[in-house]
Amino acid sequence: MIQPICILVAAMGGEGGGVLADWLIDAATHAGYPVQSTSVPGVAQRTGATTYYVEIFPCAREQLQGQEPVLSLTPAPGQVDIVAASELVEAGRSIQSGYVDPKRTTLVASTHREYAVSEKAAMGDGRYDSTQVIDAATQRARRAIVFDMRALALQHGTVINTVMFGAMAGAGVLPFNREACEGAIRRSGKAVEASLRGFAAGFETAEGRVSAAGQLDAALHAKPAVPPRVQRLPASLHEITAAGVDLTTDFQNERYADLYLDRVERLASLANGDESALEAVRETARYLALWMSYEDVIRVAQLKTRQERLDRVRREVGARSGEPIHMTEYLKPGLDEMASVLPPKLAAWLRRKAAGRSWHRGMYIRTDTIRGFLMLCGLRSLRPLRRHMSRYLEEQAGIEKWLAAVETAMPGPLALEVALCGNLVKGYGETSSRGHRNLNAILDQVNKGATADKVRTAREAALADPEGRQLSAAIGQPVAHPIKIVKRRPAN
Repeated sequence: MIQPICILVAAMGGEGGGVLADWLIDAATHAGYPVQSTSVPGVAQRTGATTYYVEIFPCAREQLQGQEPVLSLTPAPGQVDIVAASELVEAGRSIQSGYVDPKRTTLVASTHREYAVSEKAAMGDGRYDSTQVIDAATQRARRAIVFDMRALALQHGTVINTVMFGAMAGAGVLPFNREACEGAIRRSGKAVEASLRGFAAGFETAEGRVSAAGQLDAALHAKPAVPPRVQRLPASLHEITAAGVDLTTDFQNERYADLYLDRVERLASLANGDESALEAVRETARYLALWMSYEDVIRVAQLKTRQERLDRVRREVGARSGEPIHMTEYLKPGLDEMASVLPPKLAAWLRRKAAGRSWHRGMYIRTDTIRGFLMLCGLRSLRPLRRHMSRYLEEQAGIEKWLAAVETAMPGPLALEVALCGNLVKGYGETSSRGHRNLNAILDQVNKGATADKVRTAREAALADPEGRQLSAAIGQPVAHPIKIVKRRPAN
């Protein structure tokens, strides 16, 4: 008895899942096979992917003698031949829902991650363990074809759906050959050459003729060059410190990177080659680079106006060369963001003037226009003045206080725990303020003679609870977090 080929595709916004479904339908139609498809949109791009379900009856219509097969509009657990996911956790959701069957289903999935809001909002490392999904894929699927499809798509200047389509065709489960798939891409008439390159890369990887790792551009995984000053440091510090030099140079300039290296060298001299002490220096170098590259409005404008970012947006929306695109940036600067670019005295005056008020103004900036783009360029151009701004001076004072605590604790396990506390400072606005308060509360305990175990417990408590309750319990005293007052409208 002939059974339909059941295909479930899970893709997020901008990844071409609908186009992929159209290619499948087109290839099946030109092969003379009955085909039916439906789609179910997700709640949002990351909280739920849009799923596309396609059923293809692998028997030509002329052989059916006028009969029509009855095809389903929804997938059934355990009754899907191909599950294709454009992101690793989306593959995990399909496995969890039972659509991937070890006796029937070929799973085609990309190993890259698009992090969920809950992962990005975590105070510490809230990322889901990807190895669990990969292990489940190899155990639950009849065949699992998993590799970094996004990196392969970027290498070939295309969108991830083309690589997914090639991997699905290379798996040998579709009822038509490679030429039929490529014909569907050509008939679509959109970015044909780039799409065919991506398709070929996915097809050959799925067939095993080319390894996924071998196809990736080395530049995607290139390590930063090691500057001469970094080479004079212990070898275990080279990779982290070289990356820190690149980051701080990009944030400000080479002089700022020299300040970063001065601080790392100061700590490395205290380690005296001791491996446990060098581990503390390495973690300090990691979080020092991130802290020194703090997020302010200048940094945001710098990142948003980069050519690489504009090129990435064009790739994601599938814009052809020379085709105009419309971009609107949404910004919501608060009082702290505005005060951060002012000199200290003027910033203090503004904060006093606006004390007790909640000031946030949403701004929509059309960066596809000359006026809108120049507004961000104007903010970006303030970078040489950053050293005279209140935020810069406040951050440097906080950094020096933290580094002094690490130096005092060197060498020993306490130094490593204090170094890891640098992870508490991140983000902007209230998130940044909360991180500074938590770090200062812990450093106060260090100055009072806290042990490494107590510092570790306090750090983990601060990362686990953004409200500070667990940290207060861990250090035995309240942490000064502001009380939010909600203004209610008077009853009628």
